[in-house]
Amino acid sequence: MTTITDAAVATAAPRSNVRWVIAGLMWLAIAINYVDRTVLSAAAPFLQKELSIPVAEMGLIMSAFFWSYAMLQIPAGWFADRYGQKIGLGASVLWWSVATSATGLATGFLSLFGLRVALGVGEAGAYPSNAGIASKWFPDKERATVSGLFDSASKFGGAVAMPLIVWMIALMGWRMTFVSIGLVGVVWAVVWWWYFSDNPETHRSANAAEVAYIRDGQVRKHGTDAEMPMRWYELLRYRNIWAMCLGFFTINYISYFFITWLPTYLVKEQGMGMLTMGFVAALPLISGLVAEILAGFLSDRVVRSGRFSLTTTRKIFLVTGLTMALCIGLAPLAKSVVFTVALLCIAKAGTTIAASQVWALPGDVAPKNMTGTVAGLQNMVSNFGGVIGPIVTGFIVAATGSFTAALLFSAFLGVLGILNYLFLLGRVEPIQSA
Repeated sequence: MTTITDAAVATAAPRSNVRWVIAGLMWLAIAINYVDRTVLSAAAPFLQKELSIPVAEMGLIMSAFFWSYAMLQIPAGWFADRYGQKIGLGASVLWWSVATSATGLATGFLSLFGLRVALGVGEAGAYPSNAGIASKWFPDKERATVSGLFDSASKFGGAVAMPLIVWMIALMGWRMTFVSIGLVGVVWAVVWWWYFSDNPETHRSANAAEVAYIRDGQVRKHGTDAEMPMRWYELLRYRNIWAMCLGFFTINYISYFFITWLPTYLVKEQGMGMLTMGFVAALPLISGLVAEILAGFLSDRVVRSGRFSLTTTRKIFLVTGLTMALCIGLAPLAKSVVFTVALLCIAKAGTTIAASQVWALPGDVAPKNMTGTVAGLQNMVSNFGGVIGPIVTGFIVAATGSFTAALLFSAFLGVLGILNYLFLLGRVEPIQSA
């Protein structure tokens, strides 16, 4: 006589789908992340006037975030891998939220500079932690979907942050705006620590069916231990790590144009008024948000269909995305403003299509318990593209008097990114330590 065990009954029950609630919290963390880092840009004119801060010092204050953010990527990823993403992401959001609120108490250059550095230190843990959560809480066939989903929040945050913050400053002043926005992250951190568990097996609301679905769908099983098979710098021995870092550098170089120089380009070279510019500048970000979610979902569908291997699928979407991003070089050559904006929207959508795969790759290739570390290493290198890109663009514009050469150079880097993913990136599979 055949008997049905309790375990079989449990796994046959409908899945609890707790992982998608966690995906929603991951999305919110990145949205809050981008809103918080944007507050200073909107408040800068008020800060400069009230605190008598010269333009040169304001530039140093704004750049302080990017340096600390980039340099802390690897330590933040290692910390989340070693001690768990519950502490890693929760502490990260709490840290940067307190730094944001405290900025409302700033009295001058030194306090603003220090708080901006603190913001970068806190925000460094967001993406590496999310990459680690995606590798533990989702089957391989959903990895690109959740990666595209949480990264899409950066475009949402960037699109809504400016009008939201300007409205809040007009309503309550810049000091209370910093305090209020920081408190949102504090509330998020409390909810996160109450709800999240580092592994599905220990979550009070994840049933056996969901745990089995997650674990059965992972090539590399994740346990409850935190042992790492190698030190972070040993990752540099592997060709795929270099390909991931260099490729993401080219993507970020192009992407940062849209949140640094795009408003100036639209006003000075396309002759837009400030109100029109504010609306148009949001269009590429919105296009990118939609494209990234769709790309993550579709790439997972392709992997599940078995039509192409994981390696081929990742490369198809990476190369397609970067090919679309080359439109940034065509935008200044267009004969109409409408066509220029359309090309910029295609370019930004291309960078996010590639990004949906970029944030899935750490979970695909990282050694056991090192997804956050790999993601941090990749993001550190990529953010130097964000640091260097605006500077190079500024020098080229100053030398030529136009954005055309700067945008063509961005497209050239996009070509290098395509070649990198085609030829340097090898088979996408977990790194096996000796």
